[in-house]
Amino acid sequence: MGVNLCLSCGACCAFYRASFYWSEAEENNAGGVPLKMTTKLNDFRLVMRGTEGVNPRCIALLGDIGHSVRCSIYERRASICREFEPSWQNHVPNPRCDKARLAWGLKPLKPDTWLNPKGFPKAA
Repeated sequence: MGVNLCLSCGACCAFYRASFYWSEAEENNAGGVPLKMTTKLNDFRLVMRGTEGVNPRCIALLGDIGHSVRCSIYERRASICREFEPSWQNHVPNPRCDKARLAWGLKPLKPDTWLNPKGFPKAA
């Protein structure tokens, strides 16, 4: 599993709101999420800029969804991002991953996708 299929996707970063507890921000946690990339959601939570609206796209997402993407703060990303697993990466489906991919016109991942990521979809 050396290939990270998320680097050719990014759909979740442009579909869901990314909110997290305020203490994950750099103001309260050295090496945390850059405060300038967040907006206050309520007294307890922050949200990544760009994900709070009707057409979300995280401010930290760089690249072209479905082709080549990366997170500009990957090492400093919030727990909500760290905990989001793509479907079947660990032999478990993730309906939220599938929903985001479908919204961007991408096929849901399948168990064998992780066995043959370069040939996805698997050649006959």
